Formats: sequence, structure tokens, C-alpha cells
Amino acid sequence: MEIERKWLLKEVPTDLEKHPCHIIEQAYLNTRPVVRVRRQDDTYYLTYKGGGMMAREEYNLPLDAESYAHLRAKADGKIISKKRYVIPLPDGLVIELDHFTSPYDGLYMAEIEFESVEQAEAYVPPAWFGQDVTYNPNYHNSVMSQM
Repeated sequence: MEIERKWLLKEVPTDLEKHPCHIIEQAYLNTRPVVRVRRQDDTYYLTYKGGGMMAREEYNLPLDAESYAHLRAKADGKIISKKRYVIPLPDGLVIELDHFTSPYDGLYMAEIEFESVEQAEAYVPPAWFGQDVTYNPNYHNSVMSQM
């Protein structure tokens, strides 16, 4: 089960480059249910995500580079590319801050995964976070791939 909230940013931290980051590319084969392939650095996955906004089923299966390339070619919609910064928080949570590239160049979005719905609902984000877009489907990467 994936339990996560998403935010746009009021401001981008000036020290992003000090945090570890990953280069991510993902292609959607289906959006209902979500079936995608992802390359994160040199690792490849096929992911299934069930319905829902903040909490939903998620399953990841490993792929090799050849399988990824074969499935990527079958993408339905835009390929989503982003640089993901991994920012640890003092409470043990982690901000995954995505900086998107074309066609969403300049978009920054932060995600935090939680252990429970209660923890997610009680969370107070840092002051530099902006609008909570957890329940706005337009900010799901699968929907963005179709826009």
C-alpha cells in the first residue's frame, strides 16, 4: 500500500544540490489502472497502481534495460522525466522533491510517503511547501502523461 501526499512549492530550497538525487523517466502503458514502466538511474521497473488518491495499492516488478525499452516504445501519452531529490526530515520521513523537465519544465512537486493514513492526515508540511495537491488528479503523473 502506498500512502502519500503531494504539494506544489512556494519556494525551491537553495541547497537542493547537496541532497542525493535520481534521474527518473516513466512511460504509461495504461492509466486506469495505472501501469507504467520506470527507469530510475540504471534500475528499471514495471509498476501497477490501483485506484485512489492518497492511499492505493502499488506493486513494483523489476525489469532489465531491454524489457524497459521494449515497453517504453508502447507508451500511451507523454514520457514523464524528472530529477528527484531525496531530502530526509528530522522525524524520519523523506521528502521526494521532483523537478520535472519538458513538457513540464520548471514544475516542482514534493511527495512524502507515510506509514498510515492517520499519519498522513496529521502531517504539517514545512513552510516552503505550497498548495496540497494530493486530491487533485491533474497532479498524478499518469494524468500528466495524457495532458
